Formats: sequence, C-alpha cells, structure tokens
Amino acid sequence: MNALRLDERIPEKGFKTPDEALYAFLAWVDDQKLTLYPHQEQAILSLFLGNHVVLDAPTGSGKSLVATAMHFKSFAELGRAWYTAPIKALVSEKFFALCKIFGAEHVGMMTGDGAINRTAPILCCTAEILANLALREGEDAKVHSVVMDEFHYYGDRDRGMAWQIPLLRLPKTAFLLMSATLGDTTRIREDLERRTGRTVEEVRGSHRPVPLEYQYCMTPTHETIPELIRTGKAPVYVVHFAQHDATEQAQALTSVEVCQKEEKKAIQEAIRGFRFHSPFGPTVKKYLNHGIGLHHAGLLPRYRLLTEQLAQKGLLKAICGTDTLGVGINVPIRTVLFTQLCKFDGEKVDILKVRDFKQIAGRAGRAGFDSIGYVHCQAPPHIIENARTEAKITDPKKLRKVVKAQPPTRGYKHWDQQTFQNLIDRPPEPLESRFQVDHGRLLSLMQHAQETHDDAHRGYEAMYELIEQSHAPPAQREKLHRDTEALLQSLIRAAVVAKDGYKLTLDPNLQQDFSMHHTLSLLLIEAIAVLDMKEPDYALHLLSWIEAILESPRAVLLKQVDREKRAKLMELKAAGVPYEDRLTALEDVTFPKPHAEEIYALYEAWRNHHPWMSVDAVQPKTIAREIVERQCSFADYIQELEMMRAEGVLLRYLTDVYKALLQNVPADRRTPAVTEMIGFLRAMLGMVDSSLLTEWEQLLSGKDLKEEPRKLDISADRPAFLARIRAEMQAIIRAMARSDWEEAAACTRRAEDGPWGPQEIEAAMRPFFEEFSELSFDHRARMAEHFRIQADGPHRWIVRQRLFPPAHREQQPDLAGFEPEESGSGWAISGRVDLRGDTNPEGPLVEVTEIGE
Repeated sequence: MNALRLDERIPEKGFKTPDEALYAFLAWVDDQKLTLYPHQEQAILSLFLGNHVVLDAPTGSGKSLVATAMHFKSFAELGRAWYTAPIKALVSEKFFALCKIFGAEHVGMMTGDGAINRTAPILCCTAEILANLALREGEDAKVHSVVMDEFHYYGDRDRGMAWQIPLLRLPKTAFLLMSATLGDTTRIREDLERRTGRTVEEVRGSHRPVPLEYQYCMTPTHETIPELIRTGKAPVYVVHFAQHDATEQAQALTSVEVCQKEEKKAIQEAIRGFRFHSPFGPTVKKYLNHGIGLHHAGLLPRYRLLTEQLAQKGLLKAICGTDTLGVGINVPIRTVLFTQLCKFDGEKVDILKVRDFKQIAGRAGRAGFDSIGYVHCQAPPHIIENARTEAKITDPKKLRKVVKAQPPTRGYKHWDQQTFQNLIDRPPEPLESRFQVDHGRLLSLMQHAQETHDDAHRGYEAMYELIEQSHAPPAQREKLHRDTEALLQSLIRAAVVAKDGYKLTLDPNLQQDFSMHHTLSLLLIEAIAVLDMKEPDYALHLLSWIEAILESPRAVLLKQVDREKRAKLMELKAAGVPYEDRLTALEDVTFPKPHAEEIYALYEAWRNHHPWMSVDAVQPKTIAREIVERQCSFADYIQELEMMRAEGVLLRYLTDVYKALLQNVPADRRTPAVTEMIGFLRAMLGMVDSSLLTEWEQLLSGKDLKEEPRKLDISADRPAFLARIRAEMQAIIRAMARSDWEEAAACTRRAEDGPWGPQEIEAAMRPFFEEFSELSFDHRARMAEHFRIQADGPHRWIVRQRLFPPAHREQQPDLAGFEPEESGSGWAISGRVDLRGDTNPEGPLVEVTEIGE
C-alpha cells in the first residue's frame, strides 16, 4: 500500500517550515489513494499549526490517519511522539501498523510486561505507562506530542486518572484526544488551553462513512437473527453482557439453518488443519461449522482470533459475544443486535450509558465493507411473550384472565422502545473527572523530588499542587488534601519517610516502583531467600508463594470450592453425618491454601513497613501447584473442575504464573526441580495456546532496534529449553498412557504433510499395548534420565524418549542417558525440533518422527 515510507518523505536537512512538513504528509496521503474527510482535513491543519486537537468522530471515519499526521509532525521536528490506548491489544496493533509506515527502527512499544526499542522517536504504550512518566518527570519528560486514543476512558471509574495526569503534568506537550463518544469536553478543553497557553480546537466529524439504521425488535431472538441473515444483514454481532449468555445463544443458533451447504464447505476448508484440541474446542468447532462465531474473554485467545479471521473473510453469519468484542478490533460487522439494554456495572444493574451504547452500536457497518449499518435491539423476552399472547386473544374478558409472563427477579432493569430511542438520540454523558491519591503516587513524586532537590517535601508539595490543578470539584479536592496528609503520616509511622522539621527524607532502600505487583514481588524475593532449597518440596513451596502474590482467578477458585464441597459431602455421607449437620459443615469449605499461615504471617510483618499495601493483597491458593504436583494436562484440569466455558481464565492465570516464575526467581534460587517446573508450564502453555506469551517474550528481550523486531531465541537458555522439550515428550507419553490419542497428537508439532495424527499414533502404539497391556508414566524422574537430545545442525535437534511397560516400574536405572539396547523394552518415541525458520514458534516444539522399537 505504501508507495513511499512516510519517514522517507523527510529531506536530509529537514523541513524549513511546518508548511513543508504538512505538504509532505499530504503528498503521502495522496500516494495512498486516500481522500480526506472534512473533519480529517480540519484536524490535520490544526495540528500542523501547533494546536491541541480534540477529535470526536464516528467509528470508521479515519481518526487513525489524523494520529499518523501527529506522529509525523513530531518525528519531522525531531521530537518524541507517544501513542496511548487503554488495552495492550490496541497498543500492539498500533505498534505494528506504525512500523510499516515509519520503519521498525523508528517505533517502540512499552507495556507493563516490557519494552521494545524504548528510545525510539515514536512510542506506543498503555495509558498508565505515560501517566507514570508524566507523574515522575513532569514538564522535563521527553514527550513532544501525545495521541490519546479512546479518550472516553478519561471517565472510567478505575482507570480514568491515567488519562488525566498527562494533561496536568505535561504543559509543553501537544495533545490529540480522540474518541467516537466524547460528549461535552468544554471543561477539559478550557483547562488544557489555560494550562499550556496553546489553542485547543474541537473537531467533530458528523459525517459517518457508513450510516446507521435502527430498529426495535418484537420477535424472539431465535427468530430475529435468522430474519436478519435472510434479509442480507449478516454478519450479525449479537451483544450480550455475560459470557454464559453469549455461549447459550451460540448453542441455540445451532438448531437454526444460518448457512447454506456451500458456505459451510467454505468454513470447513478455512478451518482445515486448525486444532480444536482443548475441552471446549469441539464445541467451538461445531458453532463455526454452523457459521456462528463465539467471542468473549472466557475463550482461549486462538479461538477468538480464529473467529475474527473468519469474520474478516465474510464466512460467519453471526457472532455471539460480550460487549468487549469491538474495542479496536477490525471485524466487519453489518448488524449489531442488542439482546438487552441493561447491564451490571460492578455495583448494580442499570440501563446502559449512552456512551457505552454508542461505542458498541458504532461497530455496525464498516467502511469498505458496507454501504449501511444496522443497529437492532430486542424487547425484553417477557414483553414479547405477553404481546404475542395478547395478539392471539380477541375476547377482552379472556384477556383479563391470562397470567402474564413476569420480568426476571435478578439481573434485570426494564427497558422499552423509548429507552432505545433515548440512547440513540442523546449525546454521550459529559466526561467525569476521576482523581485519586494513594501511597504509590505520593511516593513517586517525593522520590523524584529527593533525587532532584534533595528534599522529598517538595514532592509532597507537588502532590498538593497536582490536586489543586486536577479537574476534581472543590469539595473533592479538599478531601484529597486530607487523604494525602493521612498517607504521609502513615509513611512516617512506618519509617518509610523521616521528618526533620519541614524536611522529609525517604528510606534510601525504597524501591523505584510502588505498584502493588512490584511491591509484592519484593516480598516474594524476601520469602524465597529464606526457603530451604534442600527441602524435598522446595519447588512446590516456591510455587505456592508465586501464586499468593498473583490476582486470584475467581472463576477457577469457585470451581475448586465446588469440588471440595462435593468431596466433603461424600465424606460426611459415608460417616453418617445428619443432613442438617452436613449443610453446616459445608458452609466452612473453601479452596485449598497451602502454607497459608506462613504466608499471612510474613505478609503482616511486611505491611508494617509497607503501609500502602491492603490487608488482603496476598491471596494463598493452589491452582498451578495442583497442576504441577499432579502433572495434570490442561484438559484434565479443565474437565475436573467442569469449567470448559472458561478455559481462557485458566490459561491467563497459568501464563501469569509462568511469567512471575521467570521474572521473580533469581538464577541462584533455581534448582533443577524449579527449572523442570518452568519447562513443564511453558510446554503446557505452548501446547494449549501460546499467543499470550509470544508477545511478552518478545517484549522481554526487546532492545533498541536498528532493524525489524527479531524473535526471541528460546534455545539460548539451554536448561529451560531442555526442560521444555522433556516436558513435551512426557506430555505425549502421558496422553498415550491414557490412550488419549487426540491429546497425544495435540502435544506434537505436526507438519502440514506430517503423518502423526491421532489415528497414526494409535496404530503405532497398538503393538506395544498388545505386548505389555500398559504404558508406565509413574517415574517422571526416571523418564528424564532416559531422555536424549542431540544437535543436528544449527537450531535443529533430534530427541528420543524411552517408553516403559509396567514391568519396569520399580527398576532404578543406573544409566546416565538413553540406552534402550541395554535395558527396558527397547520401545521409544523419536522426534525432532527445528527452529531454523522460527526461533520462538507458537505451539509445541517436538515433531514426532518415529514410534516403535
């Protein structure tokens, strides 16, 4: 698409005037065969005049091109341009897009996980990263311009402050604030102009490239969707506000013929070779084969990505998802169908905010795909049912006797057609300031003041000034001042801050980052230091501490409680405990918490010197430990807890555990058992879905690049690499020991023309089971001894693992390596690992080449 990379438009000696830079950018736009909309032209001209711009324009109207203009202007002026977004997925998407436009050597990315090319002139980051920088460095920060995408997050209850701090602390910076649902921004614009002395121009794009048509539906959902499809309004995004409801809707649609035979064949061809090997995978495949996509956070990321890819190809007729589907994801949706207009907002069930409604509705009709978009809304089910009943009865006397369907008693607030119309007609609510003070922000300012002025008291004064400058109303500012004083006193009592008259001095050992996660990581390091590495269960004990500092996955813990209650109930029944006593006993059952007393005791002592930490910041639990200790597969654990519809929750948690192990356990505290545990988890994640890890691993190895971003070489850390290969081989054998051929095949890396699918593995193992009846998987340490890996050239290895029949379970081998000709059955599984084309591939690493004697 790019006839000339945008950075190549800059002459060697630079531009003499801003007009020259503007003409160069417009020439590039012309190269792209693009025609600017009036609001794009107005915004770009204003930016090149040096103004701030607040851009409120509909979805699909080219806000990204205006952002590119802002980046180019800063880049041409040798400044640093920053792009911020609310979620890492958007930051990553923008990073790769800008790499194509400006060249990878000129673009960097920073998230909470790590950074790539952090000194680049154009940086993409989450809003919190920029807020922390602005808070510490203020007007000294190297921030020439900022594009704040999805700026309506300014009003977010939990994260809004991250969008306000840069506006308060970067007076020399030029801002572009963008969203499709800003509402009234008068106060924000006036304050920004007063603070910076720079004109703020509001640009509103009233023209929507794809107009919307609205309709209120009085037919049941299972009738509405087929009708939308029949009348050419597919693909339909069916909006729910709970994952369970989205899944139930997808299941219901499988009984409806939404695709023709030829369309189903096209889908089957598109997903040929895709592995649906997780417990919920076959269900996802069934939905897709019917032309129905499912998209919510409970799914594995690769299933969500597959749904997006199939939708982009126009193969899906309906996508049942939660309201998070459309946040920045370019999925062509022709019709948005709201199944309801009420939502639980974290405190209560209420009617959707106008901003939320418009944000979701705006996904209907995408430029380049549709000439019109449709937004439909379902009436409440009981209203539809009653209306149909009334239509069938013509006798008023009989009608009075009809028992009407009642609304739900929970999770519901009434809406009607007028509610729908109000959401369409009204402008988004004014953005409400969200400003809070906490220990972390106060300490950050105080530490910067101590480093620059040798007096932390200036940081306390800076917090006072920040509160005064904030957009909070006067009454709230008074409360914030009182809260700040209380925070300071708690730091003095904890000896984190020393006071001498008016001078304040911070403890010199205080860490640089005051986030909860980082502070708990320091707690973890202290805990690890006192653990006995000679303890037989040292690795598992260490894992319990890792899990204690991580956020608890509520969905998994609730399922653990259910499991524990079932086990307790059976125990009580067997003991003959009366029914009422059984119920009482079950009230106290919770999920397992290994080493809880030890963890709580050390944490309470830690809190005496870290008063900013909440009472319940540590949360002992055992999820990863259960899986590692019992050597469960991901599928086994999902099925045991009966949480097939929330696989993504467990995957994200295990990914966090793996990251924490790598980041927080020093090399000198890693025993062979710890290394094997890390390898086991990485192998499992690779076999299930490694998409959450690959970007993080890239960020973790990111440096100041002078070339295209390069992938991590996983073979560089040899102990971890070998542990992962061993874990993969053992996972294959574990599956074969249970005769789970699908799982065994899923644990292997299969070439496109490779023979080792489920049927081939079963056929190869049939003679073994005919001879020995069982495959042993009792001695994993013994299996590790009889594992061999041999280099077969650069980034290529051959691996072999002996297979043990049950007769050899109790034998203790004296061999240091794999020598099948000297003992055992002589059976082995052989494979290869080939990283020549990709040094950090997704999925399993081992490709099976032979199974037999």
